[in-house]
Amino acid sequence: MPKLVDHEERRAHIIDALLRSAANNGLHSVTMRSVAAEAGISVRLVQYYFDTKEQLLLAAMTRLATRMGERVQHRVRASGAGTDPRRIIEAVLLEAVPTDEESRAFHLIYTEYAVLSVTDPALAGRSFLAAPDEMEAFLTAHLTAAGAADPRQEAVILLAVSAGLGLSVLLHQRTAEDATAVLRYHLGRLFPG
Repeated sequence: MPKLVDHEERRAHIIDALLRSAANNGLHSVTMRSVAAEAGISVRLVQYYFDTKEQLLLAAMTRLATRMGERVQHRVRASGAGTDPRRIIEAVLLEAVPTDEESRAFHLIYTEYAVLSVTDPALAGRSFLAAPDEMEAFLTAHLTAAGAADPRQEAVILLAVSAGLGLSVLLHQRTAEDATAVLRYHLGRLFPG
């Protein structure tokens, strides 16, 4: 009797191979062949599930964005923030600091993908690239609830600070602990007391 294949599991295996390869060698170096080698399968099998490299990249970015959303939700729940806007904002922004391999891979790959999408029309305009806009709206709502003087402007500043700190950690300009301390310092100024 032929073995039954779980196609979603196989697709996930291929996508995870792309993410590992991109995290280790950079998104620019990813090819169908390198993904196949990382997954331990043939190039034909990768092509069976993904006709083009762009399709594979899009699927990987969607998976990455979903996992990041799950990490943010977990961090908010684990922080015990409840409905406290400051603690919710802090928990969400701290996820922007690469503190472990998974968050490092997310930030590295997402940054590379965002830059690549500027020059590659096949990758531009995808829904997960709208995540910063969604995050801005989320932060604006919580800053409004906290009584911030100009919630939208503060949301823009917080996103810029957290993105910059995340990049500085990737570039080894500062440690994750230092970046976390800077973020908490800024939040302390925004939410005194």
